[in-house]
Amino acid sequence: MVIVEVLGGVVAASLLTALGLSVKIVREYQRIVLFRLGRSVGIKGPGLVLINPVTDRTSLVDLRERFLEIPQQTAITQDNASISIDFIIFYKVVDPAMSVLEVQNFAVAAQNVAATTLRSVVGDMVLDDVLSKREEMNASLRIRLDDVTERWGVKVTTVEVREVNPPVGVLEAMTRQMSAERTRRAVITEAQGQKEAAITLAEGNRQAAILGAEGERQSAILRAEGLAAGLERISTVGRNLDATTLRLQYLETLKDVGTGPSTKIVVPMELGGLVSGILGQLSPQPPSAAENGHAGLRSGPPSPAPVGPAEIEDSEKS
Repeated sequence: MVIVEVLGGVVAASLLTALGLSVKIVREYQRIVLFRLGRSVGIKGPGLVLINPVTDRTSLVDLRERFLEIPQQTAITQDNASISIDFIIFYKVVDPAMSVLEVQNFAVAAQNVAATTLRSVVGDMVLDDVLSKREEMNASLRIRLDDVTERWGVKVTTVEVREVNPPVGVLEAMTRQMSAERTRRAVITEAQGQKEAAITLAEGNRQAAILGAEGERQSAILRAEGLAAGLERISTVGRNLDATTLRLQYLETLKDVGTGPSTKIVVPMELGGLVSGILGQLSPQPPSAAENGHAGLRSGPPSPAPVGPAEIEDSEKS
């Protein structure tokens, strides 16, 4: 009886173990490559997968994108410069069955392929291109690695070169070149600034000259207009003046001349006629011939004869 119970317990434990081994839960980003009696029979998952623990064997494959760091590799450029480069490979499995059946250890295989591919790519480039054309080198590495890993069911998505270490001599030459380039840019920038300043100054002077000439022209026009208006005003007033007013103004002018500091005065010839005209205007008019009943005309006192030019000299003041 005890033996039966022991056998029953063993059978029950075996059944539970077999049931636990027969049930597999596969995540969304995983796949199972199923082998039955050593032969690949397909890919299972995701979800609940039932297998025969006696005849079936499984290999779990991760479909997520992963990365592989390639340590520093020494390569020689086309112009015989030795440099050290390290980079990163990003890849993902696109065919789980091929990734299991075609390559034993993808990480080790990819690392060795990446090292040889890097030397091949760098050998086709000169040092300046390796240092400056980083994107082109990344694209070339990705294409060549993808051609190799495609038969393994793996897709290389991205290759990024992290660091490029040229020789010490090349670093010193690059430092000197960078310093010279910065000096050249500084000189060019300063020259361009001086050129722009000179152009701006010349433009400002030209504008100032134009504005000055325009101002002088406007000022001359205004002065001419003012002078023309004054002359027109004088002409209008002069036309309205009679002879007596002109004679009195003439005498006032002579008075001002006489009070000046000059020692010589020039008297015009018409001074006598001017004085006679003024006296005639100031004296009372004689009665007309009609009023006196005479037929003839009555003549007044004879006018003084005009005086010719004369010079009147003042005695010198002691």
